Parts: sequence; C-alpha cells; structure tokens
Amino acid sequence: MKLAVTFPGQGSQSVGMGKALHDAFPEAKAVFDEIDEALGEKLSDIIWDGPQETLTLTANAQPALMAVSLAAIKALESKGFSLASQASFVAGHSLGEYSALCASGAISIADTARLLRIRGNAMQAAVPAGEGAMAAIIGLERADVDAICESNKGSGCCQIANDNGGGQFVISGSKAEVEAAAEQAKEKGAKRALILPVSAPFHSALMEPAASVMKDALEAVEIKAPCVPLISNVLAQPITDPDEIRKRLVEQVTGQVRWAESVTYMADNGIEALIEAGSGKVLTGLARRISRDLKGIPVGTPEDVDKALEALI
Repeated sequence: MKLAVTFPGQGSQSVGMGKALHDAFPEAKAVFDEIDEALGEKLSDIIWDGPQETLTLTANAQPALMAVSLAAIKALESKGFSLASQASFVAGHSLGEYSALCASGAISIADTARLLRIRGNAMQAAVPAGEGAMAAIIGLERADVDAICESNKGSGCCQIANDNGGGQFVISGSKAEVEAAAEQAKEKGAKRALILPVSAPFHSALMEPAASVMKDALEAVEIKAPCVPLISNVLAQPITDPDEIRKRLVEQVTGQVRWAESVTYMADNGIEALIEAGSGKVLTGLARRISRDLKGIPVGTPEDVDKALEALI
C-alpha cells in the first residue's frame, strides 16, 4: 500500500492528548521529555492537565500538537514502521508542516519545539487583539470565495487562508472586512459562514511581522533534506531542498494552506492511505471529502498504533 503521513494543525488540541502514548511507549515519553527540556518548562503538564484555555494559547498549542505527532511517529517506529522506507510523502496542515519536517529528519525535535514557540508568539503579537478575524465558509465554490474576498478587501485585508477541500474554506484578515465577507457569503448561498474563535488572523498578509521573525529564526536553525519529500502548504508540490524549505516556511506564515490541492496531488501520485499522526481526526475527515479513494488512518493512541500497523500489512 502506497502511503503518506500527515500531521494536524491548530484546532486538533485537547487536554490529555498523547498521555496514553507517553505511558505506553518509552520512545514517546522521550519526545515529551526532550520538548520540555528544549522549552525550559513542563509543557507536558499543560498538555495533560490543562486548562484547555492555556493549552489553546497559540504559543502552547503549536509545540504541544507537534509533541503528540512526534510521539505517535516514535511509537509506530518502535513497532517496526519506517517513515523513510514506507512513506512516499509527508505533509502537515499549517504548524503540522513543522511536525512533518521533524518526523522526516529535516529539523531536530528540540529546534522544532523552539521554532513553534517562536512562531506562536510571533503570530499572536503580529496583530493587536480585536483587529483581525477568521471565518469558515462552507458550501461555495473557490471562485466565489475568491471573489467575495476581493470585493471586501477595502482598505484592509481579506483572503483565503485555508482551502481544506469539499467546499470548506477559511478566510482571514481585518475584522470588519472578514465579517462583511462572511455576511456576503451567506447571501451568496453558503451553507455556513461562521466567525471562528481564534486569537489572530493567521495565514493572511497581516502576519507579515511574524513572517519576518520566522525568517530570522529559521536562518539560525540547521535544516537537512527530509528523508521523504514534503508536500509544501504554499506550493501543493513536493520539496526537499533545505533552502527552499526555509523559504516556503516563511511564505507559509502569510500564505494559503493549499490542503485540498496537496491531498489531491498525493492521490494523483498513487497514494492510497494517509496516516494522520497526532491528536484528533480532522485531516482524516478532510481526506474523505477530497478523495473518496483515500484511506485515512488516524494514530493518536496506543490502540491506534496497533490498528495502523495491521492496516498496513
């Protein structure tokens, strides 16, 4: 079975995630220990004990989700799975791109944790609270959502942040412009147009200050070629060159997560199954909407590890 491994982004976090993996696999425990040491704090306590509001803070959620994803990969590998020899691609949704690069050996666990802490803080600080917004738009064609964003830019910012497939888009930008676009989407027949409870307008031009911070942070970190190609969020194409990886990670801060196109690329290139390594089953659900032929295999618990290995035989 030809497979790829995907890594979830923000929104998949939940208090207690990864604890069972930590307890069942010494290799998973080592991931959490290394990340706690790299950050100089017990992030693992927040992951397992909460409260949810603290875990959901961008600066915590990003390295926390990466920790669980890497714990899942290490648990799989402890039972004989080899990402390098069994996977054809890796891909991650937004912050999940960092998890993908870490799992494929491009960036160390400690460096990835520190980068995601910097990224979370920079994204939070880029736009004053209350000035930005994001909204989910469901049930319109991409051309319609593009046109709605264009007509509501005004003097601010309004753009597609995520194309998640199956007619599900997230738009991002200035608060007034995004709210107006959401209302227009309802008028155009969207099934849903919902303002999201997020703390900043991610993946929009308003994140430019955060992109500058990440450019400096990424230049200070060693990046190797991943053991399998990464499907880049902003290109929806595979990349392996470390310099290009740096460039695309910077662009990703303000650019669109082209998830539907990324999954379609993998399906078109023979991928039959997608392992979702980490918390939740968001990407597994999205994959079904994008391509009915793809088999989703979520891995977030010890039981999932065994099921995944059985499915891959």
